[in-house]
Amino acid sequence: MKVLIVEDDQKVRKHVKAALQAEGYTVDECEEGEEAQWLLENYNYDLAILDLMLPGKDGISIVRQIRRQGYSIPVLFLSGRSAVSDRVHGLDAGGDDYLTKPFSTIELLARVRALLRRRSPISPTKLKFEDLEMDLTRRTVSRAGHPIELTNREFELLRLLLESAPNPVNKAIITEKIWDRCFDSETALVNVHINHLRQKIHLAGLPPLLHTVRGVGFILKRPTDK
Repeated sequence: MKVLIVEDDQKVRKHVKAALQAEGYTVDECEEGEEAQWLLENYNYDLAILDLMLPGKDGISIVRQIRRQGYSIPVLFLSGRSAVSDRVHGLDAGGDDYLTKPFSTIELLARVRALLRRRSPISPTKLKFEDLEMDLTRRTVSRAGHPIELTNREFELLRLLLESAPNPVNKAIITEKIWDRCFDSETALVNVHINHLRQKIHLAGLPPLLHTVRGVGFILKRPTDK
């Protein structure tokens, strides 16, 4: 599980990071609101822990914007504000939980586990978008009932796209997760595999589902979606 911590108090941030890493989580950190929003929009996190008051952009504004964009990542607010109105404000803005400072590390970890369980209580064995289906157990793919033969790399690429749909997947995320390497803007590796995958899943007589989002990456979307 990958967690993003956004906290401008370095002492608190390092403490939370160490506690999460000790539990086996992969942790990224930042201290500024604009950077936090960019990370949430361009990387796939399982959970975000956000301070309410941040330089550049506050936690409430960040969550409101990512919710408008369709991101469903669980968000745990950290704040020194303990009034009921502040809690309500944070939850109404799109937060999933609210913890006041100072807090118990044990309670923080328990809330993190609860949010992660709530998000994915059971790992899916099948993924589907429109008439495109993937069976993770049998490692098969079909569209409108027609079987599609994919290489292992194409299978994992399509799986990433299906898991992210209807949100786009950044090229950097693809290279990190599928090839386990940093993104090189000069390489055509991702484009080549996307083109191969597109040719295989775009069957004659059926509308295209795999599209390029210029300057971002790739997305599975319905033909009627903008």
